[in-house]
Amino acid sequence: MSEKTNLSVGILAGNRSSGINQAKAKAGNRYVVRKLADELSSIGEVMISASAKNDYEDLAERVFQDCSLLEGLYNVISNAETDLVFVCGADMPMVTGELVRYMAGYISSDYDCYCLTDEKHIQPLCAIYSKAVLPFIEKALENGDFKLIHLLRHVRTKFIDLSFTTFDKKVIRNNNIRKPAKTQKPQVVFCVSGPKNTGKTGLIIRLINEFIREGYSVGTIKHDGHEYDMDHEGTDSFRFSQAGAKVSAIFSGGRFSVNCNGPAGPEEMLAFCRGLDVVIFEGLKNSPYPKIEMARPGSPLMADPATLILIASDTAKDKKSPYSEKIPVLDRDDTEGIFSMIKKYFDLEQL
Repeated sequence: MSEKTNLSVGILAGNRSSGINQAKAKAGNRYVVRKLADELSSIGEVMISASAKNDYEDLAERVFQDCSLLEGLYNVISNAETDLVFVCGADMPMVTGELVRYMAGYISSDYDCYCLTDEKHIQPLCAIYSKAVLPFIEKALENGDFKLIHLLRHVRTKFIDLSFTTFDKKVIRNNNIRKPAKTQKPQVVFCVSGPKNTGKTGLIIRLINEFIREGYSVGTIKHDGHEYDMDHEGTDSFRFSQAGAKVSAIFSGGRFSVNCNGPAGPEEMLAFCRGLDVVIFEGLKNSPYPKIEMARPGSPLMADPATLILIASDTAKDKKSPYSEKIPVLDRDDTEGIFSMIKKYFDLEQL
């Protein structure tokens, strides 16, 4: 038998609008809760939150009656004897102790939440939460914002991509009846451009997190105006390239990389990103793609103003801006404002 971890377990068994509270319909909500409680008991104490407390009192020592998932999340975290709680929905019968232990391997002092992602979806009900999120849940409850996905925006969240693991994606399959898929929109492509050391990479990383939180799949492509080398001496793929191979590739069960010798343009690189919702280029200031320019105070713009979504600059802190009044100027650290402007520009909605 596996040793206990420093985690508790919370199963949210009621009041999910799309179907957790189908209760005993779908032959099995209670069966799934029992299965999860048995499977995850090796992790730590199992608590259950439900809209009808007496439905589950024989399955766990502590069962809480709640009106919403957010209240359930608050109760299992605040009542846990451990600082960290793995939380899952009662419609996820394939979740295993092995998966939880894998996720626990990411625990560090840098994050308050460790959330599993799968392709285009994030799973706030397959995540490890620390008690540090409680004040943010309290504020959300006060504001009447019951969407778990919004909570992740305000806490330090580590996203764990299931596609880079050996686990089958069925492990987070749920029993809910899905709504019809939304109409596919054109791929969103834009650039983050500007001089060196203006924070381009940092902004792109923050935008990646924002897009993922809202259910979008993201790719990034960096343009380098000079020669570069992603490989390094001593590896087999490096030796293949040095020997004259035009293409040198390496792959495993979880990822792959391809190095090509020869010129390429943005369109060729975008071909690698087929199927993704969003692609962000770093650089390409002279391209026709829409872009965000990271500007230095007092410096002239590098890109064609007609292609600019907005300008990110320290000067946004000042009332007067040296840039055109027709181009929005935001503080480069205003990630939420920049993300909102991008969504408005491309007419995006949360998935």
